Amino acid sequence: MFRILRRRFLEVAIFLLAISFISFLFVRLAPGDPVLAILRVEDVSVTNEQVETLREELGFHDPLLVQYGRWLADFARLDFGNSYMTNQPVIAMILGGLPATLELTAGSLLFMLMVAIPLGSLGALRPGRWIDQVGRGVSLLGAAIPSFWLALIFIDLFAVRWGILPPMGRDGLISAILPSLTLGLAISSVYVRLLRSSLLESLSQEFIRAGRARGLTETRLFFAHAFRHSLPPVVTVFGVSLGSLIGGVVVIEVIFAYPGIGKLVVDSIRARDYPVIQGYMLVMAIIVFVVNSAVDLSYRYLNPALRLQERKRS
Repeated sequence: MFRILRRRFLEVAIFLLAISFISFLFVRLAPGDPVLAILRVEDVSVTNEQVETLREELGFHDPLLVQYGRWLADFARLDFGNSYMTNQPVIAMILGGLPATLELTAGSLLFMLMVAIPLGSLGALRPGRWIDQVGRGVSLLGAAIPSFWLALIFIDLFAVRWGILPPMGRDGLISAILPSLTLGLAISSVYVRLLRSSLLESLSQEFIRAGRARGLTETRLFFAHAFRHSLPPVVTVFGVSLGSLIGGVVVIEVIFAYPGIGKLVVDSIRARDYPVIQGYMLVMAIIVFVVNSAVDLSYRYLNPALRLQERKRS
């Protein structure tokens, strides 16, 4: 375990260094001038001297590598800088919006599990039956309908016509139902099909037939053996698709005006607020890396063969 953690620590150091440089470079090369956005040249008349003075203060005249080195040194001290627009610490702004984003992420995963596990499991246990057809239909609709369009439909139905759920904003957990439901249904299509196919493969394995021969009940065979055996592919796809989930949260937060870090970064991109954009990209990279590392470690529990191989090597 110590060897695994040491290797992970080295990987995360290299990963963060690469991501920080790439994000810094892309943000700096993006079109638009943050100095003009800060000075609000569309609303207030400014002189070229004022523009150049502010550029000098922000260090934009220095070479890119010098700017990156200065930013990296601040990041090593956990200082993400201050926002150009609000002058607030970037880390405080991100941490302030992170709970709202985590609410939507957790809610969407909950709705996804509520849809994917029953439909995928019943579809594998009753292939070709009506419940299997329902699961295939849900998968097809979820894959075909864009999440933003589904969000607009839900707002029209649940908020405008029926008035049972708030259309936007964050006022308690009830405000998270519509955006979580939208994103959960959008991502469940992949996992319904994946869980069904993985369960069908597990139920055809030799150990299932051996369990039946020993007199094990179908319930125990399914939950204790087949279901657990089918989880590694599902967990693997979840780790890979986490980036898409985070991207979906950004879109949903903007549509529902949910004050998470997704909406924060969209507003920052419009304002060319470099420190907030860089801080967001780095925080999201850390979250994705941590989740993928947890997925890799979970294989040791889900797949006993890996534990046996580690014992043989040790």
